[in-house]
Amino acid sequence: MNLGEPVAKGNTAKIYLHENKVYKVFNSQLPSGESLYEATKQSYACFCGLPVPKILDIATMDGNQVIVMEYVKGRSMGDMVFENMELSEHFMNISVDVHRKIHSITPDSLEPMSDKLSRQIEMADIDKRQKAALLKKLETMAFDKRLCHGDFHLFNLMMDNNKVTILDWVDSSAGDIRADVYRTYLLYSQVSTHLANIYLKRYCSRSGLTQDEVLEWAPIIAGARLAENVSTEKPERLLRIVNDYCPI
Repeated sequence: MNLGEPVAKGNTAKIYLHENKVYKVFNSQLPSGESLYEATKQSYACFCGLPVPKILDIATMDGNQVIVMEYVKGRSMGDMVFENMELSEHFMNISVDVHRKIHSITPDSLEPMSDKLSRQIEMADIDKRQKAALLKKLETMAFDKRLCHGDFHLFNLMMDNNKVTILDWVDSSAGDIRADVYRTYLLYSQVSTHLANIYLKRYCSRSGLTQDEVLEWAPIIAGARLAENVSTEKPERLLRIVNDYCPI
């Protein structure tokens, strides 16, 4: 099947639009079962009543794993905000309401966030003493498990006629909402301190959390992100965060 040119590219896959369906074609080096793993998480979010694209099929094309899902019309909030930053507070308010709706769900069949974070910290290229300190800190964190998106930001929110659809559920887990909030804050701060601060202030004011409660997760989330080897992320930035809390 000729899908044409990709409409988007990520670290693990390319996205195609073909005959009013979205094809997510995974890179060949990814482990077997990656498509099923992600599709299962997205289907679970749909089962929970959240607005997400429906999974239509899991297939293989030219040896690559593929997820076929429904096409959702609209534009990402991220594109709209970066075209006009005056809209940032308006769309951030909407996004915070969506994020809180996700966090209101108590999941019963997702991977625990602590397991994923432990695995990532073990893989991270940091001093072994810092690694031990982060793992110990993670073990002491107490929380009620809630549904966490894991990659929540404006570019993963599609809007069409005031209807919002949430994309990209591969990093979702059952964990602490404070950790999920810090993860989003960390992602925003990579590109815009302004957006990061608006988001954190809005989420805390609407949820009753304090910023200190959220920032307590900073070294753990930053240390785990080091294992992701994201091309657009600066490792030295993450290391500074880890060092601020766990100096060698």
